[in-house]
Amino acid sequence: VQLQASGGGLVQAGGSLTLSCAASGRTFSNNGMGWFRQAPGKERDVVAGISWSGANTYYADSVKGRFTISRDNAKNTVYLQMNSLKPEDTAVYYCAASRFATILMRAAQVHSWGQGTQVTVSS
Repeated sequence: VQLQASGGGLVQAGGSLTLSCAASGRTFSNNGMGWFRQAPGKERDVVAGISWSGANTYYADSVKGRFTISRDNAKNTVYLQMNSLKPEDTAVYYCAASRFATILMRAAQVHSWGQGTQVTVSS
């Protein structure tokens, strides 16, 4: 599956952004999906994951209550709504498709990566 992420940008602390990831190719609705992020000098970490149906989700502790992952299988798109953004959320955000139908929670589950979109939160 090919993934195209968009929606990143520069926002002030406390603001909001919505990231989108459009999928093409292999059947999108069969795969768990997720968002990861990588700050300079740090490892790529999972932010949020969602199962194939959207019924089950996972969030890293650092974003619980602020970020929401969702998907629209009719549009082959997964979203990440980010509210109450903090400077420490600054990173390149990557969408990813899992090898499996269950929630994507670890990089080892990833089948395909998107190209990344920069999110910068100013203080």
